[in-house]
Amino acid sequence: MRAPTAGSVAHKKLDSSLVKKLKADTGMKKEKVKKKKDSGAPKRPPSAFFVFMDDFRKTYKENFPENKSVANVTKAGGAKWKTMSEPDKATYIATAAKKKVEYDKLKEEFNRKQTSSNMNVISEDYSRSTSEVSNEIEQEGSS
Repeated sequence: MRAPTAGSVAHKKLDSSLVKKLKADTGMKKEKVKKKKDSGAPKRPPSAFFVFMDDFRKTYKENFPENKSVANVTKAGGAKWKTMSEPDKATYIATAAKKKVEYDKLKEEFNRKQTSSNMNVISEDYSRSTSEVSNEIEQEGSS
């Protein structure tokens, strides 16, 4: 009987325990756990290119109203950005820098609020005396 070839097994999903063992045996890195984003956090500011693309999309749609392809607009915008000189890009770079400063302020304020709310939760836990905690445990046990 012939052994299965790589092509015949490649499409099958591997068992997670087998994958972990293979990674451990081959020295592969562990998979990174993706951090959950806070929905209240401020949105990152656009780069100079994206500030430029906002303006470019408007003018492109005025010049080519029949074009419905996002890819064509993006390709044309990228090509124009590459051919622009530094003085032409300066206005977009300055706008992006202003938005970055605003973002930094908002982010700092958001982080300050987060740490203060976390500290309030921690201080509430420590503010209760041990007798209060004992009384709660006794009440739960008697119920």
